[in-house]
Amino acid sequence: MTEITSKYADFEGLRAQAVALRRQGLSRRQIRDRLFVDNNDILNRLLEGDPAPEWTKRPNAKDDLREKARELRLRGMTYDQIQVELGCSKSSISLWVRDLPKPERKRTREEASAIAKRGWEATLKRREAERQRTKQVATEEIGTLSPRELFLLGVGLYWAEGSKAKPHRPQERVTFINSDPHMIEMFLAWLRLLGVRPDHLRFHVHIHETADVPAAEQFWQTLTGADASAFGKTSLKKHSPRTNRKNTGPTYRGCLVVRVLKSADLYRRIEGWWYGIVGAASTPDHEIRA
Repeated sequence: MTEITSKYADFEGLRAQAVALRRQGLSRRQIRDRLFVDNNDILNRLLEGDPAPEWTKRPNAKDDLREKARELRLRGMTYDQIQVELGCSKSSISLWVRDLPKPERKRTREEASAIAKRGWEATLKRREAERQRTKQVATEEIGTLSPRELFLLGVGLYWAEGSKAKPHRPQERVTFINSDPHMIEMFLAWLRLLGVRPDHLRFHVHIHETADVPAAEQFWQTLTGADASAFGKTSLKKHSPRTNRKNTGPTYRGCLVVRVLKSADLYRRIEGWWYGIVGAASTPDHEIRA
């Protein structure tokens, strides 16, 4: 504390400088860096009473919704009706209009319940639209993959999902299993990039015995484009009738095992590539580049 006090001994002089910079339109960060003030409490005291310039204030995306909600409340609408109209949550509406008078109740409980249900459906629809919009923007950020990007992605994909040699099972063999068709497609694209020949691939379907096994076998054969002779015997998973499985329905196709023949050397290179990535990633100067 003594060190801080001595550092800012000329507090009034420092405050005069801070106020002058604030009135020139500088932000807190700019003032802090300009005056070398690294203590937030001191900075707060220096700027006390001087509001931040408008350009530093973040715009609130919900300001328009708030004003519309207040307008609708003044017209006598309930939270449920406002939710249906605007598609925002009732918790936000409550926060925005709680100082306004409550409208007189003019409907039965059944009518109110129906309105509330429609309001919740509107909220779910809005949230789903937001989710899809976020996913679409993220998808477009990727663009095309260079061969090197696909190469690095495939190494990480294999090391996360592929089989690895263990002290108790020192098998050096490239085997990949997954239920996600997109993961299988990505893995096969990676193998093509590495020059693995199609006749060096073998496939096996693993699936619950109660599923539509022929349909699943046909699905994986079509996805891979491989001949039926490249597929081994399907492994059926048995389970108790009391098992409450969630992976059911027409989209359940089990897992596909992809095995590369004579792949000991490839496995060793994959392991080396992975540890090369680990070493390169340990450098501190990485940043996301759009």
